[in-house]
Amino acid sequence: MSMFILDNPFISDFLFSTVNNNSYPVLSNPLVDGRVTNPVKSDIAKELLNKIKNPKIYTNSENSINWILSNLNDTNLPSYISLFKDKVKFRELLKEIYPDFFYKKFSYDELSSLNKDDFKYPFVIKPSVGFLSFGVYTVYEKDEFEGVISKIKSDMEKVKQTFPKEVLNSDNFIIEEFIKGEEYAIDAYYDDNSNPVILNIFKHPFYDKYDVSDRMYITSPSIIKENFELFNDLLIKIGKITNLKNFPMHLELRKDNSKVIPIEVNPLRFAGWCTTDLAYYAYGINIYEYYMNNKTPNWDEIYFQNKDFIYAFVMGEVPLDITKNDIISFDIESFKKDTNAQILNAREFDYKTKPMFCVLFIKADDYESIKHILKTDIKKYIKLK
Repeated sequence: MSMFILDNPFISDFLFSTVNNNSYPVLSNPLVDGRVTNPVKSDIAKELLNKIKNPKIYTNSENSINWILSNLNDTNLPSYISLFKDKVKFRELLKEIYPDFFYKKFSYDELSSLNKDDFKYPFVIKPSVGFLSFGVYTVYEKDEFEGVISKIKSDMEKVKQTFPKEVLNSDNFIIEEFIKGEEYAIDAYYDDNSNPVILNIFKHPFYDKYDVSDRMYITSPSIIKENFELFNDLLIKIGKITNLKNFPMHLELRKDNSKVIPIEVNPLRFAGWCTTDLAYYAYGINIYEYYMNNKTPNWDEIYFQNKDFIYAFVMGEVPLDITKNDIISFDIESFKKDTNAQILNAREFDYKTKPMFCVLFIKADDYESIKHILKTDIKKYIKLK
């Protein structure tokens, strides 16, 4: 039994076309009713899915987690979700692979009373249940500590109304040792034999050491070829200690030479806001179909056909220090032009209700020609009242 569960904050037209062209079952809800060809009512979906320990489910959004936790208790999914969504439980899981990794959990109320002398610097602090980079900070020096705590409190006040607790929960935070190296993200799934299948590998560049934004992720056949074996070995290790089956995930990690350490796993989905669709525009891979049909990309062929290009998705975020009611509009056309790249696909969002105004999928000859995007001042595209 397979099922798509589609929800806010965003369902791409490409995803809608995929489920309709394949007549994939989709859980009925007001967002999809009338737009999908094979809707399934909640009570029927609950009955069918609970008959299987590892049903094949894909969610475009972690907003769907609450329905799964409330309705699919006869499956393995609630325990898997709990394991990955809570970053403390995730670190406990990984002790077998990384026995010396430091982490500690604190409540939100305890943040103000923490002693900055009790920690080894640098370290990372973030919500134990989080989404994107909200409330995530790296503290490099002791004199940065109080300022970071203040920023976290400000961030949480601004975004806590945007996401449900299952997606972003400010009740608890985790402080963990800083993971050195370059950051990557993997879209992958485990098949019904617990074998991992990598569908995409993104590199997550940053402007400087203080940058924690999700402004841009890049991919290329070279990036995939250089990292595939190392990342696949990590997925095999995670699979052995979890026994995951029919399970999609978006895994973020850091690589320092040949050493890789996971940052977090986002369960039952690939890259958020349907940015995983970049695999189709770049390589012709419909990763929803690949997951549902147990297909594996032919990376050797993809490398041969695309090796001279680099692809990226670019997020045009709404600055947190600007009041949305003061915004009249965003100049998206200028933002597109300033990427200095071929626009493969552009998606606009209602900036009044979403944390971004657009996502761009782009193609470039090399990274050097697009790295300026990381330090682009978004405010220059905003028209204020």
